Amino acid sequence: MKKLFQFIKPYWPNILLTVVLLFIMTNTDLALPDYLSRIINVGIQQNGIENAVPEALRKSTMDQINLFQSEEEKAQTLAAYLLVEPGTDEAAKYVPDYPLVSLQPVYILQQKDSATITQLEAIMTKPLILAFGIDMLSQNPEQAATLLGPEFAEQVQSLPPGTDLKAMLFQLPPAQLEALKTTVYKQLDALEPSMLTQIAVQAVSQEYSVLGVNLASIQNKFILNVGGLMILMALISVITSISVSYLSARTAAGVARDTRIAVFEKVENFSGEEFNNFSTSSLITRTTNDIAQIQIVIFMIMRLALNAPIMGIGAVLRAIDKSANMWWLIALAVVVLTGMIMIAFALVMPKFRTLQSLIDRLNLVIRENLTGLMVVRAFRKEEYEEKRFEKANRDLANTNVYIGRVLSVIFPFINLIMSGLSILIIWVGAHEVAQSALQVGDLIAFMQYSMQIMFSFISLAMLFIILPRASVSGERIAEVLETPIVIQDPPHPLQFSQPVRGELVFDDVDFRYPGAEEDLLHDISFIAKPGKTTSIIGSTGSGKSTLVNLVPRFFDVSKGRIQIDGIDIRDVTLKDLRAQIGYVPQRGVLFSGTIESNMRLAKPDATVEEIIDALDTAQAIDFVMANPDGLQTEVAQGGTNFSGGQKQRLSIARALVKKPPIYIFDDSFSALDFKTDAALRSALSKKVGNSTVLIVTQRVATAKNSDQILVLDNGRIAGVGTHQELMKTCTVYQEIASSQLSKEELL
Repeated sequence: MKKLFQFIKPYWPNILLTVVLLFIMTNTDLALPDYLSRIINVGIQQNGIENAVPEALRKSTMDQINLFQSEEEKAQTLAAYLLVEPGTDEAAKYVPDYPLVSLQPVYILQQKDSATITQLEAIMTKPLILAFGIDMLSQNPEQAATLLGPEFAEQVQSLPPGTDLKAMLFQLPPAQLEALKTTVYKQLDALEPSMLTQIAVQAVSQEYSVLGVNLASIQNKFILNVGGLMILMALISVITSISVSYLSARTAAGVARDTRIAVFEKVENFSGEEFNNFSTSSLITRTTNDIAQIQIVIFMIMRLALNAPIMGIGAVLRAIDKSANMWWLIALAVVVLTGMIMIAFALVMPKFRTLQSLIDRLNLVIRENLTGLMVVRAFRKEEYEEKRFEKANRDLANTNVYIGRVLSVIFPFINLIMSGLSILIIWVGAHEVAQSALQVGDLIAFMQYSMQIMFSFISLAMLFIILPRASVSGERIAEVLETPIVIQDPPHPLQFSQPVRGELVFDDVDFRYPGAEEDLLHDISFIAKPGKTTSIIGSTGSGKSTLVNLVPRFFDVSKGRIQIDGIDIRDVTLKDLRAQIGYVPQRGVLFSGTIESNMRLAKPDATVEEIIDALDTAQAIDFVMANPDGLQTEVAQGGTNFSGGQKQRLSIARALVKKPPIYIFDDSFSALDFKTDAALRSALSKKVGNSTVLIVTQRVATAKNSDQILVLDNGRIAGVGTHQELMKTCTVYQEIASSQLSKEELL
């Protein structure tokens, strides 16, 4: 798995930028409930008045406040205000905002910085409430008694009827006034700070009403200002969310692309030994579906996993700040949700491990059916193959259904948990509100923060559910990338002398397939010289194709060595070695595109004349030019729009375009009729006269005119020589020849 991290390293700038954007997005999202809380608490319940410090108040009210302040507090309070007398120029400026200033002296707040407001709120709140309560005595004695306390109410009730309470307060001795203040403050200290602020704001609101202030304008202004900030935060959240999604998608797609390229390049360098460890269908699944799982999980990590902790921690801190008494509700919901996710995780994890292998199996069955469709039809095995496909398909479907059922149960439970949490928050919060321990806006904000916390855990849950499948896919990809390649370039490669002659020497070569118990080839020694044709003939399974596959190092020899122009082929790079070889496999392999593009695989800069000449030599020019598109004729996938003989001739032409010093034809004439075979070999001998030619064949007629014939029998050389020599000295060759040719043809 560690090998996959190298593909993420180039995208660290994207990841870091995503984290920064997530912090911005999360903070804007977390700010929205707080703004909503302010609209409810301040904008609606407090008429837009944000604190207990009035911006203006009557002189009589200020005198009452000062009465309950210490000398230091009184001086600090008066220093922040300006006394405006009616009829002055200064008063004219404030008349539109405070109409009463034209009739009475009014104090106007001059210092409005946050530090001063905080200080004034601390020294003015209780005196302001006390003054407000005294004014309330004449209108609502019961409410005033509740606010100021029963002791103060009893003292007021003991006064003679018609007593001017305000005037009396100013005449009280300092000690008695201090005792009265202490009694009321003791009552106020029992209230929650938020409740105390709300009462003080009511007093400010009452004072503003007397001053003639337009309270509706203050309320609307506050709501519009805070609402505007909410809209701004929402816009920032949308922009950052889109940016995060873009960066996440780009990073995930880039990592998937780079990983896919690395896997493809790795597989391209596989030798036959490595291919034995992986089936074709498995490699296709690993390159497509497995990498797609990695892409999905990278996107989810960047989009959700990085965001969830930031959102969750931030929401927890803000929720506790709104109401520290209800933290246990969130903890309870998180514990229940985590337990449910762990159970689901334990159920689906084993299934995810088998899911990818089931996809491999399905791909294998489909691929075999598509490749062998004609054979299936010929043997009337359609029903058998349908059952085989149905089983593979059903196994995959059942596994997916099981996973889907487990996951489908999770979401209703998540909704149940979230709904239950909402009900509990409302139930507990209602009691808090009733006891004046919590404001309505804070309750709503707490509920929204709790939902954000739950969504964070849900996001992590989704990731933990998908992560096991991605982990399995990552391991499967890593298996391919970490597979050691046996056939490597040498650390200090040699260079072929130019021009390359192409003399090929097998020197006491043995070969054994990886994992086999015994050698397939034994003591192979011969020389294939430039300008000469060496044919390799033998019965099926004698090792003919294996022998020629050692030349381009599809496999390495187990013993001995193979040399080209005196240099061991293991001492040069694979690129340099294979550049000297024109290889035509047993099956004519064509790639989708055009005939011309297939020809240019061997030599990208080949001219049209060279291509036509190669097609002519390969006896393919007739059917190519018979098509109106000529060289631009479309080649279907695998060359299925050509016959077997046509594909072989096009493969031969492709090798001829390259004009290498060594040609290898691995049973490449088997699909040709004898006439075409003879014509092709005749034309071939003229075009490759200076090259070394190896021809693997089962036809004696094809090998008969070769300069040298190598006879293989059970992996050993049974004879080497010309046709005439072998007919005299090699029993194996005699048996093969007599089984294919008449006595006249043998001569």
